[in-house]
Order: sequence, then structure tokens, then C-alpha cells
Amino acid sequence: LQDAVSPYGNTKKISEDIIRDFATSKEIKAIALRYFNPIGAHPSAEIGELPSDFSDNIMPALTKNAIGQLKELNIYGGDYNTSDGTCVRDYIEITDLARAHLKALEKLESGNNMGTYEVYNLGTGRGVSVLEIVNTFEKVSGAKLNYKIVDRREGDVEMVYADPSLANKELGWSAENNLDTMIETALAWQKRINE
Repeated sequence: LQDAVSPYGNTKKISEDIIRDFATSKEIKAIALRYFNPIGAHPSAEIGELPSDFSDNIMPALTKNAIGQLKELNIYGGDYNTSDGTCVRDYIEITDLARAHLKALEKLESGNNMGTYEVYNLGTGRGVSVLEIVNTFEKVSGAKLNYKIVDRREGDVEMVYADPSLANKELGWSAENNLDTMIETALAWQKRINE
């Protein structure tokens, strides 16, 4: 595992180190699930992302821009060494994450491997650029988004995507939802909470 490039990333690494040390010293079993970029909402539109204040999380910004709550969407950096110059992330749908939690619990309850610590990456294994998600959002929703490319944010990494192969193999888990579904559920949630 390489060094974290931001304080946020470092807090995740430190947390994993603490869990590992505790599990191996106390003879318990532990699993860490590394989420990549969770987006979407439950298909019922009863559960979704509700930031307490405005955040730069991509999906709430997209949905709020689409319904007119956010006048302009900032895209941070257009000069990265990627296909379109914007950051690339691995977006994972929240119900896929919920299924991964159930699979991890099943693994913890099976066997008697006390003192073990395992880590699984939860993502699709496919990177999507910020402009790609904007364009897909416009296609799926029919909305025309108002956005501008601004300076990079400090700490943003150019490209991050998961290698979920260990979760596929050991948990029997893989992401099932595509980007269109993630957008549809997130937009349905945003519309519901604004009724």
C-alpha cells in the first residue's frame, strides 16, 4: 500500500492500521471495506445522500444543479493527464455497498479464523471522469447542467479506481449497478426530498 497523498487518505490508512493491530492482538476477526466513491440512492427513493450543508460531493451537486437548487456546478481541474482532463473516480452504487456488507458479515460468521484481518476494495474496477459523469447525467436525466471548470482542489488525486478482484473471489461480491442506474436513483431521491 502506497503512502496516502492527503490528510483524509491518511486518516483512512491509520484507521485500518488500528483495526488490524486490534484484531491480530486480541484474537478477533475483522474486515475493512474500502469504499471508492459511493453514489446513488435506494431504488425506493426512501434513502439517499443528504449532506448537512453544501458539499462538493459530485452526485448531490449534479442533482441540485439539475433541479435548479445549485446555479453552477464547479468541476475542479481540467488539466489532469486523463482522457478529458478531469479527475477519474470509481463510482459505486450504495445498494451494491450494502450487499458487500452482508457478504462481509457472512464471512466473519463463518470459520474460526480468529486473529485475522482482511481488506476488500469495493468498486466497479472502472474509472469514470468527472466530465463523463456530467455527460451521462445529462443523457439519463434530460437536464442541461450549468457547470464550469475551475482550478484544481488541493489534495485531489488524478485517478483512483478499485481492484475489486479479491472481493469478487473471497466474498462472492461484485458491483451490479451501472452509472445510469446510479444517476436515476440519485435524481429520484433528490426530487422526492424536494416535494
